[in-house]
Amino acid sequence: MKILKAMLGLTAAAAVSLLAGVASAQTYPERTITMVVPFAAGGPTDTVARLVAESMSKDLGQQIVVENVGGAGGTLGAGRVANADPDGYTILLHHIGMATSATLYRKLAYDTLGAFEYVGLVTEVPMTIVARKDFEPTDLKGLIDYVKANKDKVTVANAGIGAASHLCGMMFMSAIQTPLTTVPYKGTGPAMTDLLGGQVDIMCDQSTNTTKQITGGTIKAYAVTSPKRLDVLKDIPTAVEAGLPGFEVGIWHGIYTPKGTPAEVNDRLSKSLQVALKDPNVGARFAELGTVPSSDADATPAALKAKLESEIARWKPVIEAAGEYAD
Repeated sequence: MKILKAMLGLTAAAAVSLLAGVASAQTYPERTITMVVPFAAGGPTDTVARLVAESMSKDLGQQIVVENVGGAGGTLGAGRVANADPDGYTILLHHIGMATSATLYRKLAYDTLGAFEYVGLVTEVPMTIVARKDFEPTDLKGLIDYVKANKDKVTVANAGIGAASHLCGMMFMSAIQTPLTTVPYKGTGPAMTDLLGGQVDIMCDQSTNTTKQITGGTIKAYAVTSPKRLDVLKDIPTAVEAGLPGFEVGIWHGIYTPKGTPAEVNDRLSKSLQVALKDPNVGARFAELGTVPSSDADATPAALKAKLESEIARWKPVIEAAGEYAD
């Protein structure tokens, strides 16, 4: 009898817990949500996150606070979310580094594919191949010829291992089959500062970070890595147009929650993301940065999961061929 009562008690407790979870999911969100951005404030991914968080906050009726948890190529912030309570109140906005870290870091503290649930894709930002203002080459073909002839002298800036600029730089060197001297910085800001100051020669970085400098004439632009020219940079050819076949690189961004987050909560976040991406202000600001919001079909859990899986497979051989690891 005692055993039966104990079993009934456990069953009742489990039922209460399940009902509480269902009720919580149905009333979500009831308080402030923290959106972790695993990079420094003011960078291109942070800019995207703050635009989306502001609009999602209006739709959800609760504020989304952006918290920058930088370090280790984005893995510190991702790790924090992986270990957070799976209740939808700690979410992650990460870029393509979510996929590349699976190979770049051979001893990750979390399972990239197994530690998260998926909310949806936010946007895919094209890259730009740029140089200091007074760099000698005048077009992309001239740039390629120049760096091949001066490979021991040319320096390539990036915002640190795992950053978008690092990944694009690796792909550029792979595409032209020429290793160059890379100069890693602790963030996009310092890298751009030294490019502006002439301390480094070239950089490959997101249009969200370079468009203002390009249009202002403070750096030289050779190409964009999108399939077609950007409206905001109409005079800059695509890399394919400029003579680099197949060179298309997009830095996509997605939103994740910890593994075990209720499907109802993820769906609510996904629907809110879709609303935010239709916000005219978000669309206008994205356009100024050289990108566009993801479609409803892409701003879904299934689309983000498929993207992450395909991108891990795409970048693994590139990283292994370069032989550059973060640990």
